[in-house]
Amino acid sequence: MSALNIEEEFRQLMGTYSKPIEPDRLFDYIPMPLLAYKGDSESVGEQPSESFETATYRNPALVPSGIIPLLHDIAHQLVQDGNQKSCYRIYRDVRGSTLELSLRKLGIEKLSKIDVERMEWVALKVNVETWTQFMQITVRVLLAGERKNCDQIFDGITFNKDRCFSEMARSSVMALLSFGDTFAKSKRSHENLFPLLEMYGVMHELQPEIEVILQGKFCSEMREAALNLTRSLAQITHETLVDFEEAVEKDSSKTIMQNGTVHPSTIEVINYVKSLFDYRSKLKILFQQSETGTETKSQLADVITKIMQSLQNNLNEKSKQYKDPALSHIFLMNNLHYMVMSVRRSQTKDILGDDWIQRHRKIVQQNASQYKRVAWAGTLTIQTTGGPGSPTPPVVITSGVSRNRIKERFKSFNIQFEELHAKQSQWAIPDQELRDNLRLAVAEVLLPAYRSFINRFGSLVQRGKNPHKYIKHSPEALDQLLGQFFQGLQVGEQKR
Repeated sequence: MSALNIEEEFRQLMGTYSKPIEPDRLFDYIPMPLLAYKGDSESVGEQPSESFETATYRNPALVPSGIIPLLHDIAHQLVQDGNQKSCYRIYRDVRGSTLELSLRKLGIEKLSKIDVERMEWVALKVNVETWTQFMQITVRVLLAGERKNCDQIFDGITFNKDRCFSEMARSSVMALLSFGDTFAKSKRSHENLFPLLEMYGVMHELQPEIEVILQGKFCSEMREAALNLTRSLAQITHETLVDFEEAVEKDSSKTIMQNGTVHPSTIEVINYVKSLFDYRSKLKILFQQSETGTETKSQLADVITKIMQSLQNNLNEKSKQYKDPALSHIFLMNNLHYMVMSVRRSQTKDILGDDWIQRHRKIVQQNASQYKRVAWAGTLTIQTTGGPGSPTPPVVITSGVSRNRIKERFKSFNIQFEELHAKQSQWAIPDQELRDNLRLAVAEVLLPAYRSFINRFGSLVQRGKNPHKYIKHSPEALDQLLGQFFQGLQVGEQKR
């Protein structure tokens, strides 16, 4: 057979048996744990990385195994006849275009930095999840299969198979890495942290396999590009964490919770911290790569502690927006209580520890005590002293003047209590236990003092004209009205 006929037969066989693999078939080669993750859009954090570590990928027959010996023999003959350039060109072009077409069918496209930055968050999240899957498939299925075929077909032949493989794969690999590089270099935002961690986790995990599959000097550009992407993702993830901590402390949101309830930024930051804990295995790798001499757990604890302290500092600043100092303490109490309960009910407790929880519970209690002192001091003074703000002790009731003073004290108490009721029934404490405890703490001080005041001076007022004008509320009625405090009621909803 002539050299021309042999070359044509090699081209024909390569073309006939080099078909792109359909996406559905490619996913058949993914291990079941990864396939389950692929279909679970709600999964985040630990599940995929733990699955990948023990997952075993099956290599597809990119070229039917039965035809490989024939291709090997023809390639050997071509090289022996001095036609290695033709053999090289045919293999590179046919297998290269087949690989590109397989990836194109999979849905890989090149996106610019502007495309990524303009992408809606949901679409970006989907693109990142898709990219991590495609990266796994490309390296562990397609490139692994291509390397195996190349080694088998040119086994024992004096032929630069490494260079041929490199040129065949380069365009596809660089296109796939370009999305990761574009995303890493796009405008930084704290929402991007978790996609960055997903991408970093996959790239770090694939690095040993990339080193093996893309071995040799001719694949050095692809190896370096993959390693640089891993390093870039690690660096930007670190910077994003630092940026988030600073953004939390400097948050200048003008949103004021008029009723003193939990601020949306508090909920957002706590959810962010919980998600950090979900990604702890990837953060562990990240910290291990960047620092030495410190336990990973303590590094993660340090990051989370700093974020929580930044949130607390910011809440202290936000509390200064309230003109009513009592409402300021309600706001701090609500938000710090939300932080404490969120930590207690999540795995974040394992990182921050019981000491953190106990310290911050005390701060919650301190704000509750400060609220009671600021909000109720004037009302209780009316019941226990000679008049509003007067340091003098109660006088013995022996004259009409004294009776008038008692009436004024009842009247002042009614006015102040009703003002407090009108105002504080609009305030909100969303946690029922915290709300009930604070009402009880107020009642335990207010009601005994009020009963004592009525017992001492009530008969004096009742013997006069219009006693109900002054003794407007029984202790039981006051208790019922206290039950409406912190309900977040709208104006006009308060029940008399």
